[in-house]
Amino acid sequence: MADESKKSHGMQDLLQQGIAFYKQKRYTDSLSFFLGLPADASVDSIELAYYIGLCYAKLERWEDALLYLEQVVTSGTELDRVLQCRFLLAVIYALSGRKRLAEFELNKLLETGYQTASVYAAIAYVAWEQNDVEKSLQYYEKSLEADPENLTSLNGMGYVLACENKDLTKALSYCKKATEAEPKSAACLDSLGWVYFKLGLLKEAKKYLDEAQKLDGGNEIIREHMRQISAFRE
Repeated sequence: MADESKKSHGMQDLLQQGIAFYKQKRYTDSLSFFLGLPADASVDSIELAYYIGLCYAKLERWEDALLYLEQVVTSGTELDRVLQCRFLLAVIYALSGRKRLAEFELNKLLETGYQTASVYAAIAYVAWEQNDVEKSLQYYEKSLEADPENLTSLNGMGYVLACENKDLTKALSYCKKATEAEPKSAACLDSLGWVYFKLGLLKEAKKYLDEAQKLDGGNEIIREHMRQISAFRE
């Protein structure tokens, strides 16, 4: 037992610098450190895969992140990390358009009892992308019941309601709350602008959509919203 404890401490000591970089949000430095460890370093391969996967995810290098996060999930060791990495897999799959894989991972999380506001929000997003409006609204509701301040669900709920022309007053309330919490979020500003557009308040709509476009000019959804407002004003 003593030898095992020493081995564990030794492994942590080797990884400590990379972990410190990660906690400081120096993800490129952290990744370089972990990838630069010699092949014969006395570190656990799953522990290393966990941190490398997290770094790639933070750097939005999705395909690289998947390779390492999947190793952690299939290892089955350390349940908390397995659940965390499975959730990250679901998010990456959703963001990269692989909705069925995202749904599979999220359902696996639900089966384990990992029913957090973030999981519900992710399910709601995937459902919306699959044109299942009722399921999307249902899971955004579940998410907000679990965490009334969940930013993703506040924004998502407001946006879906606006797109469906359902209860625009409630949609405005959700989107305002999300934007107040994250005033520099292009997604939140876009949703708020879109609600105002649906309400027929074009001046307010353009104001927030202009701000969203300045922050994320390459976003096709924001650009489409701007086109619709311009066409409506002409």
